[in-house]
Formats: sequence, structure tokens, C-alpha cells
Amino acid sequence: MRFEGVLFDVDGVVVDSPHERAWREALEALMATEWRAIAPGTRYAPERFTTAVYQGEVAGKARESGARAALDYFGVPDAEARARVYAERKQAALLRKIEAGEFVVFPDATRLILGIKARGVPIAAASSSRNASELLRRIRADLFAEQPRIRRPPVAPGATLLDLFDADLCGAAVAHGKPAPDLFLAAAGALGVPPARCLVVEDAPSGVQAAKAAGMTALGVARLADDALLAAAGADRVVTTLDEVDPDALVEGRIAARAA
Repeated sequence: MRFEGVLFDVDGVVVDSPHERAWREALEALMATEWRAIAPGTRYAPERFTTAVYQGEVAGKARESGARAALDYFGVPDAEARARVYAERKQAALLRKIEAGEFVVFPDATRLILGIKARGVPIAAASSSRNASELLRRIRADLFAEQPRIRRPPVAPGATLLDLFDADLCGAAVAHGKPAPDLFLAAAGALGVPPARCLVVEDAPSGVQAAKAAGMTALGVARLADDALLAAAGADRVVTTLDEVDPDALVEGRIAARAA
């Protein structure tokens, strides 16, 4: 069965974004100032907010859901009431980092996006983050497409990475965030593709779970040595770089390794 649509998460898949740093720094600042009185009664310490905690508890979730999950993990009291403050501080920190250009695009993801587009398969950006569209808008796709040995579609001068997507569902209002399937189902609908014919490219366990709940095929990208987490979440295949994936095979409905 051919894949008729490919849905990309953005943070951690297409862009090495400052989300994780913003979440970590915002909580550290709160615990050192306004929440200093409650800090000793929690399990929180700056060094305990590891990448593994971010991936397992926060990544892929809507903003306040991620904030609540992190506070619950560290045993912060009144987590539900404090989640909004934490989410707002994280957002402010994130916007400062985006404005400062503290992010980079993953070249392997851009190569795969260009390869899939060149083969006529529609793609959608489907991130829980409302900031993901802005990140994609700041990346010049036309300059990247000039690299040799890339099969690519026509890319207009000045085109951004966001321009390559046929649908942008980043931060779309859905009833339930990941790991619920709502966002991916909405993205499939925007492309006009049945869910069973969609491939989802994700780096977070919650995103893989959402893809499987939607009845889609899930490709996990283990950029942080978290292969086991993605496999346990139900990924149909896990790779460490998207350069491992053969775009021709994807068009045929297979997640196969690229020929050497």
C-alpha cells in the first residue's frame, strides 16, 4: 500500500529547536525565585531535568500539558495551577531564543522532505508547538536545494522550508493533544489522504503513540539515543538519521534503507 501523505513533526525531527533549553531554563528560574519556598519539598534539581526526562515527559505535548507533566514528574505541588505560569515563562524564553537564531535545521530531514516532494507525495507539518511554523519560515529551502546530488522539486527563489509543505497544522486547535491522534487525523484530512495511507515522522514517544492511535505508520527518529523509547511507543521502524530512509521505497509504502 503506497504512502499518499507524509506528516512531519518539527521539533527534534526537522529542526534542532531551543524548546528543551527553554523548558529547562524557565523551570530553573522559577525554582530559584518565585517558587524558591517550595523547591526543597520537590524532587527537582537543575541537573535532574535531563534530556531523557524532556523526551519522556514533555516532548510532543501541547504547551500546558507539557508543563503539567514536567511539574508532576518533579513532584511540584499544585502542578495544575502552576502549569500556566511555567508554560508562559517557557514561551517567553523560547521566543527570545528563536529571535536570536538559536536553532538549526537537520540536513537529513530537509533532504528527505525534498526527496518526497520530488516524488509527488504531499507532506504536512504537524507539530503540537505553535512556534514550529515560525521556525520553518526562518529556514531558506532554496539555498539548501542548491546542494549537489539531491533529487528535488522546483524550489522558487526565496522559498522557505514552510513553503514546501502542502499543509501546516503546527499548533492547530484540536480537542486532545498528543498522544491522542487528533492532530495527525486533522493533518491527514488537510491533505485529503486516508489515515491508513499516511506515514508519520516523529522523535517523541507521545508522537509515535499518536500516530499509531490514528492508524498510521510511524517512523521514529532517535536523535538522542532513545531508540528503545520509540520502539516501546510502537514505532514501526526506528532510525538514527533520516538519510537511512529511501524515498523511492516510501512512495511504494515501505520504510527501507537507502542503497549504499
